Amino acid sequence: SSLKAFGDGSDITEQAVASYVAKYSTKAAENTGTLDRRIGELAELDRHQVPDHTRRLITACRDLDRPYPDRRLWAWAHMFGFRGHFSSKSRRYSTTLGALRQARADYRATQEHTALTLDDREPDTVLVLTDWQYAGHGHSPGESVLADTIARGLQTNRETARDALAGLAAGEGEW
Repeated sequence: SSLKAFGDGSDITEQAVASYVAKYSTKAAENTGTLDRRIGELAELDRHQVPDHTRRLITACRDLDRPYPDRRLWAWAHMFGFRGHFSSKSRRYSTTLGALRQARADYRATQEHTALTLDDREPDTVLVLTDWQYAGHGHSPGESVLADTIARGLQTNRETARDALAGLAAGEGEW
């Protein structure tokens, strides 16, 4: 029998695993929706509104901690069970951040290609989708009032300082 992945019944392939690992290992913690520190209890996930997928990964680390205590999965649940830097090298397995990013980019490109039904395009074709809109220029009315108020305040401060210095020079500040 084969392992199934992604809830759609598709087989787990090396490419699918690489794409999955690349997705989460090349993102910062805040982009993944996890926490940047150790988790003491699952209630912390509620307080910080951790997304469901991330919650399931962290909960799996907690659940697997007891059968695999030497792995310290719960202690490192905020990093999905990985200790240390995720791209540490080993003699048995090694990859580069560039390879991980490329796997993720290829995966996303395939998703977009399918979503946009671009099957008739050449594989090396670069399709740029963009939308430019004129947002305006200058200050809004409220920003204009605020800028004028600040400018008047700065001018008043300069005049007050100049008058004070002139008064000191004329001897008005002596007791």
